[in-house]
Amino acid sequence: MEEKTMKALVTAGAIKKISIIGNGARFHIEANTPNGSVTAETNRGKVKTWVTLDAAAKWVRSIGIGTANINLAHWQPGQRELQI
Repeated sequence: MEEKTMKALVTAGAIKKISIIGNGARFHIEANTPNGSVTAETNRGKVKTWVTLDAAAKWVRSIGIGTANINLAHWQPGQRELQI
């Protein structure tokens, strides 16, 4: 789900819980909606990722959410990425 849609759902009260999830060396965001969990996406439909936890947290604040759960179980800060 793209940022504009997520902001609208937050404003409408449909998103109450956000999770910042570490996977490899990056973070992505999942939001719980009444219809299930959705992942933040770019305008091109790819999963939106951040390199740092603070950047992901700032994005969560920018869409109007003040609290988030953080899952670092699969976060590997030293892991290198494959360039595709």
